[in-house]
Amino acid sequence: MVLIAKKRKKCSKKCKVKRKISKLRKKPSFIQEPSCPIGVGLRHSHYSQALASDLSSSDSSQSGSEENLTQIDFVEVHAENFFAAGGATQSLIQDIAQKFPLSVHGTSLGLGSSMPVPKDILQKFTQLVNDTQPMLVSEHLCFNRANVNGKILHSGDLLPIAYNTESLNTIVSHIQQVQESIQRPLLIENLSAYIAPSQLDPHSKDEMTEFQFLVSMCDAAGCGLLLDLNNLIINELNRKSLDPLALIQTRLDELPTHMVGEIHLAGFTQPLNSNEETSHTAQFIIDDHGAPVSEQCWQLYQYALQKFPGTPTLIEWDTHIPEWSVLLEEANKARSFAKSAELSERS
Repeated sequence: MVLIAKKRKKCSKKCKVKRKISKLRKKPSFIQEPSCPIGVGLRHSHYSQALASDLSSSDSSQSGSEENLTQIDFVEVHAENFFAAGGATQSLIQDIAQKFPLSVHGTSLGLGSSMPVPKDILQKFTQLVNDTQPMLVSEHLCFNRANVNGKILHSGDLLPIAYNTESLNTIVSHIQQVQESIQRPLLIENLSAYIAPSQLDPHSKDEMTEFQFLVSMCDAAGCGLLLDLNNLIINELNRKSLDPLALIQTRLDELPTHMVGEIHLAGFTQPLNSNEETSHTAQFIIDDHGAPVSEQCWQLYQYALQKFPGTPTLIEWDTHIPEWSVLLEEANKARSFAKSAELSERS
């Protein structure tokens, strides 16, 4: 007993985080209930309505209703919108966190960048997580910074990385750094990409498929996957795949069930007809989150629910933002599909 105590005392803080993450990987914290939590992305134009509503899970239970079809189980906020210290911003995020279970979604860490994770951004990200204690924390599979001719340049966008060993080692190291800082596992979102990494760097070559990379990343880093179905669809549509949904479904089968900690659903603005723009521009689809969830996305979601039942699901709508009631209708539709899948699984 004495020897064991001494060994534990010598165990570093990093060692303790690794043990904690290892335990969470065996029983992921992001899949805790058989029911499927449904959330929405909370954006500025809906703050007042969301905070004034009685749609949270806690409000619903206090009202005594057995079922509330317009219940919202959680909301997602973009981390960077709440990095400011003190003032109205911090008051607002605390109000939101008290009203709804929270998902914190980051866009600025650039975990696939070959450069170190910016200390100031990581510090603010960690502080936000500590202050709000969200149910989910996520970031993206991308890079956003590079050293070009001795100058550090920021892309202002989420850029794709090559699926090779070098990129894998880089992003795993950065994910582990963030997880050690926030003391919990991250979820990493698959990216919608409009260029190949080799177009940015001729030396960047893929050594594995996207899904092989995702599985290897999650295994090595102890993180989970934020599965964005809309991103998968947009990528295949832009590649002119003959049967995008069938292809994606085959790839989803490659993912271990425990690895997916959240699902994102979204829509996109349909491309213009070719006679209105040049053919190339007209047929290129942008992941603008500017429309209702697409029919393809709903179909893929129903398939994903069979593979990943009970996974927290979020509706994203970031441009051409509709009325709050329209967003709730999308959440209700997701809940309906999730409940149908749950009943099918039980029968």
